[in-house]
Amino acid sequence: MFPLLLLIQEHAAEGAETAKGGLLTPSGGLMFWTLIIFVVLLFVLSRAAFKPMLAAVEAREKSLEDAIASAKADREAAAKLLAEHQAQLDQARGEAQKLIAEGRSVGDKIRADMVEETRGQQQEMLERARREIESEKERAIADLRREAVELAIAGAGKVIEKNLDDASNRQIVESFLSSIPTTPKSR
Repeated sequence: MFPLLLLIQEHAAEGAETAKGGLLTPSGGLMFWTLIIFVVLLFVLSRAAFKPMLAAVEAREKSLEDAIASAKADREAAAKLLAEHQAQLDQARGEAQKLIAEGRSVGDKIRADMVEETRGQQQEMLERARREIESEKERAIADLRREAVELAIAGAGKVIEKNLDDASNRQIVESFLSSIPTTPKSR
């Protein structure tokens, strides 16, 4: 191969000397050898360099396509996971709102029960106080009657100056006092 290159070089040098017109002047021999060198170089490069470079480029392209496909799959999985988490979050918010509403209703019910119980206790206390007042009033009236009977007997005994039987006197005074109305007249 080296002798061929040397021959090509010599011929190119001769062609350059003959073509004294300059670099831009077309020369058939120079063009022919340039074309031959280009074809030989293309053939050598296609056998030695282009195949490995093309394989590397294809491998790189395939790895990029795989990476893009993997990224799309990961993105879809992430979007699906995000949607699931959003649904769970919405569900948790709904449950929290439901628990809050239930808590409020239970609190309102407890408060209403406590108010009702307090009113019942209050009513019971009022009734008990009324009964106690009525009982005290009756006891006071009975005490006053006894006192009045005692005073009336003592007064009648002094006026009559006669020793009458206490039991009969007591009966007469009690019948008189029971005929007197116990409720004062309203004005």
